[in-house]
Amino acid sequence: MFHELSPGSAFWLPHGTRIYNKLVQFIRTHLRERGYDELVTPNIFNLDLWHKSGHAMHYKDNMFCFDVEGQEFAMKPMNCPGHCLCFAGAIRSYRDLPIRYADFGVLHRNELSGALTGLTRVRRFQQDDGHIFCREDQIEEEVVGALNFMKDVYKTFGMTYKLELSTRPAKALGEIGLWQRAEKALANAMDTFQGPGTWRENPGDGAFYGPKIDIKVMDAMDRVHQCATIQLDFQLPIRFDLQYTTDSKEKGQQFARPVMVHRAMLGSVERMFAILCEHYGGKWPFWLSPRQAMVIPIHADFNDFCSEVQQRLHKEGFYADVDLSKEKFNKKVRTAQLAQYNLQLVVGKSELENGSVNIRTRENEVKGEMKIEDLVAMMKQLDAERK
Repeated sequence: MFHELSPGSAFWLPHGTRIYNKLVQFIRTHLRERGYDELVTPNIFNLDLWHKSGHAMHYKDNMFCFDVEGQEFAMKPMNCPGHCLCFAGAIRSYRDLPIRYADFGVLHRNELSGALTGLTRVRRFQQDDGHIFCREDQIEEEVVGALNFMKDVYKTFGMTYKLELSTRPAKALGEIGLWQRAEKALANAMDTFQGPGTWRENPGDGAFYGPKIDIKVMDAMDRVHQCATIQLDFQLPIRFDLQYTTDSKEKGQQFARPVMVHRAMLGSVERMFAILCEHYGGKWPFWLSPRQAMVIPIHADFNDFCSEVQQRLHKEGFYADVDLSKEKFNKKVRTAQLAQYNLQLVVGKSELENGSVNIRTRENEVKGEMKIEDLVAMMKQLDAERK
């Protein structure tokens, strides 16, 4: 929900929070498997940081700035400068690279009130943000890894995508040779990932600080969304004087500058929630659903056993409720279906005697009787396979 006392900042109520947390947990599982280290970084920085990064010059109007003891501070609108500070906080060797940072920190951007649009354009949000610091010879491998990460995420959601390479713009910063090598590395990565001729080029549409891969995602209604992104950045490592020791003994070659890869899979979690809500039509798959099971007694005589089943499922980590109201049985089943519970677990005399439930799906398909232990195992499998 939204409130006029905090425009552009969503209040996540219990069921929405369940989905939000599942999305973050989903990405965290991938991060661990793919060698990322998660960071927790400050929300407030002295504006000197943003002058150093260059954001103050180009982005200050979109930042929430305020005075702290005579100095100007701001809420962070992005994580990358903070991650540069983390990289610079220790001596780095070429053997340490790549270093992969992830961050779900809260971001604030001072969007105009007229530009605010539901969850797709907000002032307070979180990204599944990530930055990779690598050597130039590691760019291709790291980008292929990020593309595979993206592929696995959107395959799980049942969404398709198209890739575009955005190259050096007219007002680009940095040496042309470096740009050409970076663009070649991105092109090679996309060829390796899905084959030559399967992506298109956007000449001159890259960011001023480096080329990027634009990922256009299509939902169930074939609408195009810009969510995931992979961008190379040569400028922040220069601005923050980031360096690592090389294996060279030659004078002037003992240190080198890392390349920074910005990447996000969901983009804004808020925006992805809105896209998925329409993509699924409100019928969330079991693993994402905030209403996974409703336990329904045929008669009040079975209420106690139904409560026991609900508590067992709750302890197993599932979102299960029990309908102990005085409504008729058919009304209870219909109410659970309309509320988009994935499973209705019906209990009568036979189920009570056998320690089981009779399963119906959201689509009113009767699956039949199943022991509680087998039900828990089935639900765990659905969750693990993200179905």
